[in-house]
Amino acid sequence: MFWHQRQVAAVYRLCSQCICGATLLGASTLAAQEQKWPAAWFQPMQTAAELGIEQFTQSPFLDDKNLPSVAERLPDNPPVVVPLAGLGQYGGTARITPNEWLTFPNMEAPLTMAADMQTILPNLAQSWEVSADGRRITLTLRKGIKWSDGAPLSSDDFLFTFNNIWLNTEYSPVPSRNVEGGRAVKVDDLTFYYEFDEPRPLMVNLLANYGDFFVDPVHYYKDFHPAFTDRETLKQRIADMGLLTWMAFYHAAKRQLIEESAQVPTLAAHRVVSRTPTRVLLERNPYYFKVDPAGQQLPYIDSIDSQQVDNKEVIAAMSSTGQLDFSAYELKTQDIPLLKLGERNGDIRVLVWNRLHSSDVVIQPNYNYDDAKLSALFWQRSFRQALSIAINRDEMNQIIYFGRGTPRQVTAHPSSSMYDPAFAEAFTQYDPVRARQLLDELGLHDVDGDGLREFADGQSLVITLEFMDWETPKAISLELVALYWREIGIDLRLKIVDASLQSERALSNKMQMTVWHADQVTDILLPINPTWWAPISSSRSNTLWNAWARWHLTAGRLGKEPPANMRQLQQWATEMSATVNKQRRIELGKKLLASNAENLWTIGTVGLAPQPVVISQHLRGVPERAIWGWDNRWTMAYHPATWYFASDQAMSAQSVAKQGTSHQPRSSEAVTSDAVVNQTILSQSLVRHGE
Repeated sequence: MFWHQRQVAAVYRLCSQCICGATLLGASTLAAQEQKWPAAWFQPMQTAAELGIEQFTQSPFLDDKNLPSVAERLPDNPPVVVPLAGLGQYGGTARITPNEWLTFPNMEAPLTMAADMQTILPNLAQSWEVSADGRRITLTLRKGIKWSDGAPLSSDDFLFTFNNIWLNTEYSPVPSRNVEGGRAVKVDDLTFYYEFDEPRPLMVNLLANYGDFFVDPVHYYKDFHPAFTDRETLKQRIADMGLLTWMAFYHAAKRQLIEESAQVPTLAAHRVVSRTPTRVLLERNPYYFKVDPAGQQLPYIDSIDSQQVDNKEVIAAMSSTGQLDFSAYELKTQDIPLLKLGERNGDIRVLVWNRLHSSDVVIQPNYNYDDAKLSALFWQRSFRQALSIAINRDEMNQIIYFGRGTPRQVTAHPSSSMYDPAFAEAFTQYDPVRARQLLDELGLHDVDGDGLREFADGQSLVITLEFMDWETPKAISLELVALYWREIGIDLRLKIVDASLQSERALSNKMQMTVWHADQVTDILLPINPTWWAPISSSRSNTLWNAWARWHLTAGRLGKEPPANMRQLQQWATEMSATVNKQRRIELGKKLLASNAENLWTIGTVGLAPQPVVISQHLRGVPERAIWGWDNRWTMAYHPATWYFASDQAMSAQSVAKQGTSHQPRSSEAVTSDAVVNQTILSQSLVRHGE
């Protein structure tokens, strides 16, 4: 059930006061914030040898583990990470939920991204080179990096994932277009290259953003892959674990979903040591390859206790009552009132970052929908313009985002070299009078006097919008959109679906209209996958033009040939991802974005919005303000391995860890009780404010 507009407005006017002291990180403050972050975050990591570091130390947590010396466990010349808040201290057990498995533990890839969301930096690889024609990307690994079980990292680990997983037709019957036509080739133990039939220079961006999914410990997984183990043995081995296929095992083991995940070596800062249906326990990786400027092996935090919690409201309640040390992934903008009230108790700090999403809601008419009359209406540019200018984005910004978002269309992030303010502002001015005129000109009139328009032949005009309500405040946003469109005579019906139904109906072209959130809008990912601006892909998140995208992806074998203007967009997108000329890439990107500004292939609402990030009052090293999103992998650029606990908490948690116990979370009854108390406080506050 959706909230009524006035109820939403009441809560969020109060919430606006709750965060009035918070400074949000928009385009105007990004450069200033970068000045407060260490300059080293924007440059290749210096090595211990370059800084004259000759002695290395480890956490006392590892002293009794019968391990080789820390110097033997580190690479030959370990990279040095400069922490945000000065040198940290060892110890502590961080409490999170499994939803944070890619945001709190420091995951590692061959390359990484700077906090400016533009710069690619070395990481597991000490260097890389792109050939002049863009078809070959050669990487050289740092010497001496090891997996968490002590086995050396080598080129073979990257070859295994690319050739035997990504290109395996059992695992991926239709290979991703990011790897299609490619192969990984070994030069020596530390050097390998990816080679493609067509130019793929932006593979380096993918290796920085998603690179931890391009490397696996082949010495472990070879026992569970048909290329290395005979089929009958493999079948029995998988069946003994209660699984059906080796593909299911690989997927679950890598994502920490099964007990066997504890056996999988990792390169991350923490390794899984226990996995049950209700909890994942992680401890520091004794072979982690990074150190701080004092030669202390990272990470600072010794262990992680990740309790399985499926209910997002419970996660918000736990976050507000100090039962989690880091929580962000499942938190929503509308949780901020509860979180801010919980902050008064002194157990937590509520940081308000900004989402990088160009728009929290990407409204997508299905131009290839089977109903010819409706899809033809969607194709009318003046119809899309009417829908856009009928949306009161300023009011949405006040009601949902406390006035701290930015009304805008779906375009590049302000950090992008392709950004143009005019693209973001196109057709965002609220003008319902003009919207009605445009609809009148299209022959859409209220024939039966019910306030809603019909087609020119008298047939009812009803649009059904199906969507998943996750990551951004879609349900509240769309209820407001439905109200705005009803005011100009458009009958929009909303229907929430779950993830499986979203995928099934989107990919089978059954949705008239849907929404997603506009990530992939920075220089890291936009040039690779300009999915909002050209029919080049089809997925659960994008149902604008399934038939045209399939035609493009299959060279005309499937789908439907798109009209000339869509073919032009496809050509621009293809060239943008293939060119090795940076200026040409920017030029092509701007062409795509300008086309959307003129034609409104998608309709945006409000973006660059506030994202709550809750941390324990003891946690240090986390930026006060930062950017949150998929493009920069949420926290990757802020080096979670350097986050640490202040003395009292660290020593207390370390003592607990040494006793062989872990933090026991409060009961669900206690969580519910705290949530009720905070909701009561919120209700009393509403009364005091006259709501």
